[in-house]
Amino acid sequence: MERRAFLKTIALVPAVGAAPLRPIANPAAPGPAFFTPQESAFIDAALARLIPNDELGPGAKEAGVAGFISRQLGGPYGRAQTWYMQGPWREGTKEQGYQLKLTPAEFYRSAIEDVDQHCRGAYGGKNFAELDAASQDKVLHGLEKGDIKLARVSAKQFFDMLWHNTREGFLADPMYGGNRDFAGWKLIGFPGPRYNYVAEIEQYGKPYGLPPVGLMGRDPNRRIG
Repeated sequence: MERRAFLKTIALVPAVGAAPLRPIANPAAPGPAFFTPQESAFIDAALARLIPNDELGPGAKEAGVAGFISRQLGGPYGRAQTWYMQGPWREGTKEQGYQLKLTPAEFYRSAIEDVDQHCRGAYGGKNFAELDAASQDKVLHGLEKGDIKLARVSAKQFFDMLWHNTREGFLADPMYGGNRDFAGWKLIGFPGPRYNYVAEIEQYGKPYGLPPVGLMGRDPNRRIG
């Protein structure tokens, strides 16, 4: 799906690389793991296709993005804790943002079950995680284009949320649980939020040789919560 090639060419400013793309309610306290084993199998399989492990480095699965998404869904973000979640329920425009009755956690749970149900009907009783890579890509493309009709939720809306959260987990500071070993930052060449770049400001065209550093230091495995 050439997702990694897309990521490598995104014009990211440092502020985007230093924080999740979607604001997280109370980011200092992400929740416990949310996914069931079957849901985790789906997420791992999907992440391996969205940002695969290749010659450029680790993919989303290896970078721990599944854990990032799971903990966010298990916390305030998954509960839509700070969002207005009352009616009226009408189809909004793209600019109006999230307009669904379901919280993100409920949306994920329903969507994953619906996708697996679709796969069992279309692929001889196999869940998404049990399909070969080509079939998984076909399903993901179908979700992305809205060609697959899920039982309870919009396929395209689910794909958009999954893809957005995948990029968040791949590019957020490692303290949130993803971007393990700074995999995402190494891919796009972001050195992290160092306290001082004064000596490098006028070094135009020269490579930056220091390793990435996160908000909690150089240990990419230190996490909050």
